[in-house]
Amino acid sequence: MFSGEPAEWMWEGFVTTLQISSISLVCAMLLGIVICVMRMTPFKPLQWFSLAYTEFFRNTPLLIQIFFWYNASHVVIPEVINQWMNDLYYWFPGPFTMFGHQFVGEWVLFNVELITGVIALTVYTSAFIAEEIRAGIFSIPKNQLEASRAVGLSFLQGYRYVILPQALRIVIPPLISQALNLIKNSSLCMVIGVGEMMFQATQIESYHSIPFEAFSVALMIYLMISLIVSFCINMYNKHFMIQVMY
Repeated sequence: MFSGEPAEWMWEGFVTTLQISSISLVCAMLLGIVICVMRMTPFKPLQWFSLAYTEFFRNTPLLIQIFFWYNASHVVIPEVINQWMNDLYYWFPGPFTMFGHQFVGEWVLFNVELITGVIALTVYTSAFIAEEIRAGIFSIPKNQLEASRAVGLSFLQGYRYVILPQALRIVIPPLISQALNLIKNSSLCMVIGVGEMMFQATQIESYHSIPFEAFSVALMIYLMISLIVSFCINMYNKHFMIQVMY
């Protein structure tokens, strides 16, 4: 459907979407596990912090959070980090080239808009992931943690070696759904200038006056990603059901 410059723009947007989605997903998983463990600790201040974290980020719009991290985060972020992020644009304003190869998309390590998008998607999605994992932990018998403590494991060791491995396996389907939501939510990063698929589709519509083709291609790419993720969920559920039957 596309050729020449529009096809290159859409390809760059696709790569940028994969970059920001994959990095945000990994960071959100790690942060979500940390927040979940903090919520389960007997130490009250950590419980209150994790509760406030999940309730705040789950109940505020992602679009506002993106604007906050991009325009207003300098109030809460140390000045050193702010200066470093601002300098990234002047050091690496364009596509990143290494060993004679130019990486398409906006390389996340050298783009302040993409870093801001990763931060917003990470903290937003991690709040949902923390609750999903906590639900998985509640489905595990409480005596397993008590048994791990009885054999000499600490609280954190019991969660690391006994509770979390089982909980993560149980909540894989909802976690995959969160990954799908994150990929679709990455389209909101276009409002701060991240060159993902929706941004590139808008650029194609503006410069080449082909709105139907531009947004149809973006729609089909998102649909393709969603179908692939849905297929993975169904295959996992089918495999899990067979395991239970036996």
